[in-house]
Amino acid sequence: MPVKRDESVTSSARRAQIVTATIATIAELGYHQASFARIAERAGLSSTRLISYHFDGKDELIGQTLVTIYDDLSAFMGRRVGAQTTPGGALDTYIRSLVEYIRDHRAEMRVATEIFLNFRPEGGSRAQDAATNLTALSHIERLLAWGQESGEFRAFNTRVMAMAVQRALDGLPFLLEADPGADLDEYADELAALFARATRA
Repeated sequence: MPVKRDESVTSSARRAQIVTATIATIAELGYHQASFARIAERAGLSSTRLISYHFDGKDELIGQTLVTIYDDLSAFMGRRVGAQTTPGGALDTYIRSLVEYIRDHRAEMRVATEIFLNFRPEGGSRAQDAATNLTALSHIERLLAWGQESGEFRAFNTRVMAMAVQRALDGLPFLLEADPGADLDEYADELAALFARATRA
């Protein structure tokens, strides 16, 4: 049993190493240039067969890369938003925390954007399909509904408002590609103030 557990830990560590190398490779070279050979070189692996041993093809590797990025983002956001006790505080923190994460994880956000724009799993559709979009919006809608139920937010269509919030934030990685020196503190302040005015009763 200890041997199997050690093997599992080793396998998990190797998978994490490969995913980290995948993020670095896509961030530097772009999605289409991120071959197994380039990833193996970045990871310090002797052969691309080590990638194939741990991942059932590029689809699984890219999928796991995206999961890794968004698991980290979700944990970062969850700790901060979950600590808030008012809907207005939660919305403000959601906006500011996401801007902060994007600022401090530019490589990961560049990779997520590359994957969304280019990844087509075999027999599937673009990574950012309609179902993915609706899932991403659902937690914002719940936050907005909480604000309406408490009387802190005015009446509005929560789906439309959630779309406006999320799309304003989704555009930030593209802005940083065009203007890496953009003032993100000001960006966060303006967005937070904008949606505070848009939602409050």
